[in-house]
Amino acid sequence: MTYKILIVDDSKLARMSVAKLLSGLRPGWTRLEAANADEAVKIVTDSEPDVVLLDFNMPGRDGLDLAEELHKHRPSMPVALISANVQVEIVNRAGNAGATFLPKPLVEEALATFLTDAERRLAAA
Repeated sequence: MTYKILIVDDSKLARMSVAKLLSGLRPGWTRLEAANADEAVKIVTDSEPDVVLLDFNMPGRDGLDLAEELHKHRPSMPVALISANVQVEIVNRAGNAGATFLPKPLVEEALATFLTDAERRLAAA
């Protein structure tokens, strides 16, 4: 089955890097992109992606704030928070916001594991 996935990162290069990994892992999935939390909320509202990948550090609202907001509105939607800031507090807050924490640099194995779990969750819903 194919799904829509939203990549949220203020860095175009980072979005391209994640998109490249996704193309290899799930070539049939539709990719949507947002450069900040406000764009992401609009895309989630308008396009209803199935899965979201969020950068932690963004101007304005950070990825944790966005993850919390998304979880309130769509608690079953798989969300991953991607960050080089691997502090216990950040990892725990991501989990409390309903998001899976993925460390940067994002590697194929970690993304593949998250996507497989996301597919399982979506199929069960």
